Amino acid sequence: MLKYLFLVFILFMSDAYAQKVDTVYLEKLLQSHSDLFQKILNHPTKNEVQILYTQIDRDESNIPHFRSFSYRLNPHWYFYPASTVKLPTAILALEKINDLHITGLTKDTPLRIDSAFEKQTRVTVDESAANGLPSVAQYVKKILLTSDNDAQNRLFEFIGRAELNTKLKKYGIKYSRIVNRLAIGDKGIWAKHTNPVTFYSGKNILFKQEAQFDPKDYNIKLANTRQGKGYMNDRDELVHEPWSFEGLNVYALQDQQLILKKLLFPEAFKIKDRFNLRPDDYNLMYDYMSRYPFESDFPKYDTSEFWPTYSKLLFYGREKNATLNPNIRIFNKYGDSYGYNIDNAYIVDFENGVEFLLAVVVQSNENGIYNDGIYEYETVTYPFLKHLGQLIYHEELKRTKKFIPDLSKFDFRK
Repeated sequence: MLKYLFLVFILFMSDAYAQKVDTVYLEKLLQSHSDLFQKILNHPTKNEVQILYTQIDRDESNIPHFRSFSYRLNPHWYFYPASTVKLPTAILALEKINDLHITGLTKDTPLRIDSAFEKQTRVTVDESAANGLPSVAQYVKKILLTSDNDAQNRLFEFIGRAELNTKLKKYGIKYSRIVNRLAIGDKGIWAKHTNPVTFYSGKNILFKQEAQFDPKDYNIKLANTRQGKGYMNDRDELVHEPWSFEGLNVYALQDQQLILKKLLFPEAFKIKDRFNLRPDDYNLMYDYMSRYPFESDFPKYDTSEFWPTYSKLLFYGREKNATLNPNIRIFNKYGDSYGYNIDNAYIVDFENGVEFLLAVVVQSNENGIYNDGIYEYETVTYPFLKHLGQLIYHEELKRTKKFIPDLSKFDFRK
């Protein structure tokens, strides 16, 4: 018995050591640039700030090794993850296609989504695609380029809520759940039902998935799920009660960065811990994560609505007139809603051999009212993310590396 307890203790200590994160460096770095960060440093709880920065050093075989630094990181302190949940959904949709092992079924196969429960909607066409038909690949592109909500919801319906959360757990996601569609008020019983999905080639049905029901709630012990002093209801009436995020999606910052690590650096993980993706799946994800909207023809975007840095909050802060650095590419998934801005990014400078991971959440809701559309993105959260991304980048430029990284697999510049 004593030997067993000793072994458990050793395993616990080994895991704790492996997960050890420096909690001092980032705070000192931010304080050393008080001209940029002092307002938020004075009120970090008010602005819900959490930061996870990971340095990457390659060995002689170009295998990445990681060292992480955090500021106020807390997986039990709730923030609304918004569109950041779309990255694991996109990955697991591609994985499901591969898991099915059906001849002729690929990520480019046309699909049809039907309705089988209250509030569900159908889809048979996608005018953004070259062939006018919806597919998993087209939805993935739309998610990564401009964070399309309908694309997320359709992939959520294809994977199914139960399978999605089972897979998150399989891949080591400890503090998160994805249980709702986005931007359609999807809660409660409606979120537990997902639509029938059919894949076809011409008149032939390749795979048909019936409507599904997931009874689970995926309860997670969280603080901060009720916020503010009021909210606007569906009739545009002010309700003088805190806004509740209970029962909604949860996606902790360390889980976000873990998903990104496994996507970008599968070679750093055991085979059993890697996603079941094909080389062309990885290339699709890398290519469209790092593209700017104007670099896509299908889907095609109005550049006045989706400018180059629309999705690149870290480093560019969503500035419409930002000058793009041709050597830098940002592989990321951002989110913005209810005053929250989140960005989970891998930033690369091909010319200088710079690469690092940075995941950040920050919020500004000065009036304490939710669902009123009045948040300080332009004056508080966007500038914070821009300055932080650029600060870490310039610190990375100073770092000496024993081995220069080969970053060619990420270079999709045209």
